[in-house]
Amino acid sequence: MSNFPDTPDKNTPCQVTLRFYAELNDFLPADKRQQDWLIDLDRRTSIKDLVESLGVPHTEVDLLVANGDIIDFSYVPKCGDRISVYPEFRSLSLGHHLKPDLDPNPKFVLDAHLGKLAGYLRMLGFDTIYDPDSSDLDLAFASKADGRILLTRDIGLLKRKIVFRGYYVRETEPKRQIIEVIKQFKLLDKINPFGRCAHCNDLLIDVPKREIIHLLLPKTILYYDEFRRCRGCGKIYWKGSHHEAILRLIESIQEEVSLEPKRLQTS
Repeated sequence: MSNFPDTPDKNTPCQVTLRFYAELNDFLPADKRQQDWLIDLDRRTSIKDLVESLGVPHTEVDLLVANGDIIDFSYVPKCGDRISVYPEFRSLSLGHHLKPDLDPNPKFVLDAHLGKLAGYLRMLGFDTIYDPDSSDLDLAFASKADGRILLTRDIGLLKRKIVFRGYYVRETEPKRQIIEVIKQFKLLDKINPFGRCAHCNDLLIDVPKREIIHLLLPKTILYYDEFRRCRGCGKIYWKGSHHEAILRLIESIQEEVSLEPKRLQTS
């Protein structure tokens, strides 16, 4: 029979063992990665709060197992528990997930530090909210209210309980960031270049030249005949001198995503 009490309190502290797997180790101190971590507990707490107190946002966790049994975030660790914490298995289908199901056409909301990534996502046709003046609370509510994936490099923001689904972007260079996000959410086959307005995020629609000719410069009228217009802000797009450069950029992103090795899913 165990000498441990069922749950800890300030008079009867005890220990639990946690093990974090795969990319969840990114959030841990170097000396705690890829190994069992013995945690001293002196109060009752949910596993969600315990995991986040150790540095891992709940949005990064997809499976929790305590003593061989699957648990959820409300579970209160008991003295002597052994708890395994897993990220999402992108190449393995499990019957239980803590993360909400991913929408077939995922939508995003980005924090103020990811403006270039937001531009890339819109360029590739993904519904992306970006406002550099948004507060952390605004971003969290946008995620919950509209079922958007919150992309950020602010770990604290991802720990907000109301965040619907979030992801901590590891890369710091914008092109590497878009490659990371495409791989993480399996977006390669969903890319729709020039489908959204880079300025306001609304959809672009084809528009006859005659309807907008009064808005065009003389050389644009002379050399171009095909146009698209944002149904939101009215911005007009055409295949100007920059078009080929953008296409080459998109093709290079697609190629790098296809060649990029997958993250290891084991410890």
